[in-house]
Amino acid sequence: MQDPKFTQTPRKFPLTIAISVLFFFMVSGVYICSIRLWQVNPQTDSKTLIDQKPQQCQTLSIERWEAPFIHFPHPKTFSREECVCNPVRYFVIMSMQRSGSGWFETLLNSHINVSSNGEIMGPSDRRRNAPSILETLDRVYNLDWFTSASKNECSAAVGFKWMLNQGVMKYHEDVVDYFKKNGVSTIFLFRKNALRRLVSLLANAHDKEAKPLNGTHKSHVHLPAEAEILAKYKPNINTTRLIPDLKLAERQTAKVVEYFNSTRHMVLYYEDLVKNRTKLREVQDFLRLPYRELRSGQVKIHMSPLSEQVANWVDVLKVLNATSYDRFFRSDYKM
Repeated sequence: MQDPKFTQTPRKFPLTIAISVLFFFMVSGVYICSIRLWQVNPQTDSKTLIDQKPQQCQTLSIERWEAPFIHFPHPKTFSREECVCNPVRYFVIMSMQRSGSGWFETLLNSHINVSSNGEIMGPSDRRRNAPSILETLDRVYNLDWFTSASKNECSAAVGFKWMLNQGVMKYHEDVVDYFKKNGVSTIFLFRKNALRRLVSLLANAHDKEAKPLNGTHKSHVHLPAEAEILAKYKPNINTTRLIPDLKLAERQTAKVVEYFNSTRHMVLYYEDLVKNRTKLREVQDFLRLPYRELRSGQVKIHMSPLSEQVANWVDVLKVLNATSYDRFFRSDYKM
């Protein structure tokens, strides 16, 4: 018979430890499930857009980084019908007037799944303050903005082009916050040769007044004969303002890239698109689109060397010679 003093009483497992262990497993399970749901059911943090994947849609096979940029809009003005399960990417083209954005947008819109809605921030009432800008963005990205470019229910990428002088610089903090919360990707499109851009600006301003094409103004043309008529005008460049204007354009492009550096973005140059059409494949990859051959019906207006397009070319040479801007005519390209 065992001595009572050596008899071991079974230990009771402390209740607090048991509760702690149970709590640990519960938290772990919730965490794992939440990670899994985040991977298969991505949605943005928008308070204004209903962006949840419809329950009847199959689980998407996507990379984790893509989740914030994939959306399932629920338009108020129509039903997406059979395309309700097709994800949509949001984008914006940020540029300056006469930088090739109109031509670039026609290329994008030749893709069957892209809706780029033009220069919609032109009217001042759409950008009079931050709330009006955000309201316009909501309509565009919820597919409730209609233009001739709208593919409506079956869009895979939707956006518009936004000029730097149309409120985006003034309200950049609000816009950056919106882009980050709603997964909007930015495509910057600039011109390397700012002198050619200036010539185009002056020529376009003249065309608005003169209307040489049968009394109508056209910023972009589709016939070589029309381009030839518009190219005949040779502007006089204000040489006193020339270098300050070129510096201002440089500061603006650098500043907007700095403002939106924390958003998903890519930088394109018009000259690179003209010379190397494989750049368009990079754009389609950036928007995660199925690859298509993109085409535009627009015809370039100014095809000649700069020396043949400026009335006071000799004066321009004197001002820019031996400055950092002489690269514009020393490396002028043949289109």
